[in-house]
Amino acid sequence: MTQDTPDMPALRDPVAAERNDPERDPFLVALGERVRALRARKGMTRRALSVASEVSERHLANLELGLGNASILVLREVALALGCQLAELLGDETTASPEWLLIRDLLRGRDEDDLRRGRLALAELYGERVLPDARLSRIALIGLRGAGKSSLGKRLADDRGVPFVELNREIERVAGCGLNEIHNLLGPTAYRRYERRALEETIQLYPDAVIATPGGIVSDPATFNMLLAHCYTVWLKASPEDHMQRVIAQGDLRPMSGNREAMDDLKRILAGRAAFYGKADATLETSAKTLEQALAGLKAVVDTSALTAGGLPENKHFSS
Repeated sequence: MTQDTPDMPALRDPVAAERNDPERDPFLVALGERVRALRARKGMTRRALSVASEVSERHLANLELGLGNASILVLREVALALGCQLAELLGDETTASPEWLLIRDLLRGRDEDDLRRGRLALAELYGERVLPDARLSRIALIGLRGAGKSSLGKRLADDRGVPFVELNREIERVAGCGLNEIHNLLGPTAYRRYERRALEETIQLYPDAVIATPGGIVSDPATFNMLLAHCYTVWLKASPEDHMQRVIAQGDLRPMSGNREAMDDLKRILAGRAAFYGKADATLETSAKTLEQALAGLKAVVDTSALTAGGLPENKHFSS
């Protein structure tokens, strides 16, 4: 049985409200149009949708006209009744055309290995073609702060006789100010823009290099795709405790204020990024390793990569 609930504002007569409310919120109008279009695609009347979703017809009329601000719970019930994802109602780009929907359906239910093969096939089809040897000549180290990207990267670059690039410094050069100023004054969107431009320029300027990347480079799919396409990537993996100890050893005592909370935050960040770091070509465990041991392990990773230059192997895991 359908019923009016407090999930939406007080009911209004849809026709009168539309006539008297010419400046409706564009997002709500677009949301209503998508609901109406999906209902039409399914061949459902508003009454049928009301019965299936247990949302009153009047609520649905307001929703389709962009009137009222439906709760997430109401939208979830409408999406379930329409047989679509909630993201489709909200305007996700991957729901914008039949081709997107068909591609998404092909990928639904696939495991990580299948999805990886699909991503690489699409990169080969639509991305800039990069020869395997070109990737192998440019080594990118990824991971959280305290992973050893700078200290190991400098030594690996010296050993290989190639430039060492600290991408954070390149970001500051491109932006014309320090990282703190970018974050505090310009915001995360500007930072991601400068990060991508810095990576683009680094790839153009350095055919041979070792690159230490910011820990959050995996947060922007376009930038991370570029990194994966143009560089042989190695995740320097360590335990949260090792990350914390190394940051403190570098002289940054900020994590010591509220240490328990800082450690919990670090664990959450690492857990949230681990699946993305795992897309690297290789993973090197550095926990409980001296700098010399980790460097020897990193050299072994790079030497092994040269033997697989003919393709893009699955992530290889090294413990030393």
